[in-house]
Amino acid sequence: MNSFRFRLTFAMVALIGLSVLAAGIVMGNTFKQNHINALEASMVREMRIILDGMDWQGSDAGTPFDYYSEQARHLKETTESRVTFIRGDGVVLGDSDHDARTMDNHAERTEIVEAGREGVGRAIRHSDTLDENLLYVAIEAVRGQPDKGYIRLALSLATVEASMSRIWSALVIGLLVLFVVAALVSYRLASGLTRPLEQITAVAKRIKSLDYQARVNVKNHDEIGELGQALNAMAESLQIQMARIHQNENQLESVLDNMINGIVMIDRAGRMVLINRRAEEVLGFHAGEMVGRHYTEAKQQYELTQIIQDGLEHRDHVREEITFYFPEERLLDLNLVPIFEDGSEFGGVLLVLQDVSAIRRLERMRSEFVANVSHELKTPVAAVKGFAETLLSGAVNDPEITKSFLQIIYDESERLNRLIGDILELSKIESRRVPLQFSPIELPSFISKTVEVMTSEAARKHIDLSMRVEPGLFVEADEDRLRQIVMNLLANGISYTPEGGKVSISVQPLVDGRPVSGGDEQDYDYIRISISDTGIGIPKKDLPRIFERFYRVDKARSRSSGGTGLGLSIVKHLVELHHGTISVESSVGIGSTFIIDMPVIQ
Repeated sequence: MNSFRFRLTFAMVALIGLSVLAAGIVMGNTFKQNHINALEASMVREMRIILDGMDWQGSDAGTPFDYYSEQARHLKETTESRVTFIRGDGVVLGDSDHDARTMDNHAERTEIVEAGREGVGRAIRHSDTLDENLLYVAIEAVRGQPDKGYIRLALSLATVEASMSRIWSALVIGLLVLFVVAALVSYRLASGLTRPLEQITAVAKRIKSLDYQARVNVKNHDEIGELGQALNAMAESLQIQMARIHQNENQLESVLDNMINGIVMIDRAGRMVLINRRAEEVLGFHAGEMVGRHYTEAKQQYELTQIIQDGLEHRDHVREEITFYFPEERLLDLNLVPIFEDGSEFGGVLLVLQDVSAIRRLERMRSEFVANVSHELKTPVAAVKGFAETLLSGAVNDPEITKSFLQIIYDESERLNRLIGDILELSKIESRRVPLQFSPIELPSFISKTVEVMTSEAARKHIDLSMRVEPGLFVEADEDRLRQIVMNLLANGISYTPEGGKVSISVQPLVDGRPVSGGDEQDYDYIRISISDTGIGIPKKDLPRIFERFYRVDKARSRSSGGTGLGLSIVKHLVELHHGTISVESSVGIGSTFIIDMPVIQ
């Protein structure tokens, strides 16, 4: 902008200087011409006065060189000019400065020719005789009769040239002063014009650097002010648009990062341009490492690379299910969708990764559940049908056999009824159609009543059933469902503990995940219910699946004890509805301990 300021200043100074120079030249030439015209008029008057006061003989007097030479020398002293008398044919009759006899014929001289044509002639030329510029003015000696001769005065232009030199010197000095003044004024004017432009340029550079809050301080109301206002309006519009773009980008980034499906966008050249957080987890690499790089550089199994390659080559929708083993084993549903920009130009492919491991596991569990339910239902139904057929075949006539078979039919019906009840209960719990009525429960009295209910069953097997509860413990829970949890676990402990064994239940408060004694004056957020037995125990390999539906460690023992295989699954779901956790510790031949951690406040 400074260069523009100096260029503008120089242009203004040059324009002013050229204007002043041109005016000076015109004025100088005009002054010189006026001065010469004034000298010419004065010389003409002098020559007419001379002719009126002398006896002009002209060509009729022969060659009176001495007479005219004497007159010319005398007149020079009066007029201070060179005086020349010329005959009509151009012969010089007399001259104040030279011998007329030696001078050339003046018939072709410019002033003589012009005087013969117009009566008065003028010429300016360099005199070789005097070696200076002279103004020659000639008139007819007798008006209207050029053949009578001419009188000519010659005046040196030295005075005129001296005057012109003084004028030019003054003009140059004035021009220099004017240049200085014009430069200062022009610089101030240029600064006033360019300063707003500099501010506008600085704001434009800030906007270019993505600083959309930059504004021009507009004070003028001229074209530059309008330009500043337009730039401010543009910056404000850009700021609003960029805010919207950033908002949309943040929303899109938030959507992509929180999607349950992995998204990978690959351009037509095979470079990965977008990878969301879920895709990073599924594929095992970071977006910062792979964005901008070719998909073949990603360390993935061959099937995925081949699917992407086929999608880029054939530009068709591809769907496959592939088992991935890195970073962990997953079953992924892959959808490769071609992207067409502007409806026709191929822009690349979009890879959508969905982890269907849980879905397939649930489908498998559902199939297993249907198979298990069918098997569990088939056993009692088959028993009822078989014994009923036996009775119909004639065994009904034997009272003892009839009573025995009817008892078996009754037991199997009861078992079938329990099985159906447990299935319906589990279905309601899993679908969260079981409304829980939370209320404060005093655990010592609650556990005492529950243990009292199970005492008779434990007594039949001579099992020692004991309890240990810290006094003053409370928990917020659904009392009926909590009793169902505890009774189910106690019943399991009694069922799988041999005669003479022990089953115990204890309740402790938890602080920072550690059980504390009742004497500690600390606030607790969780309570722990532990149910232990000295039963047959659970093998280590079966522990991860112990809470699955219909899963039995010892199928023969479970069936003989009347279990349906759904008790622990129901317990697990009820504990989770109370926002708690359940775990098991067991050793074969030593016993098992089921541990429930439950929040005090729901």
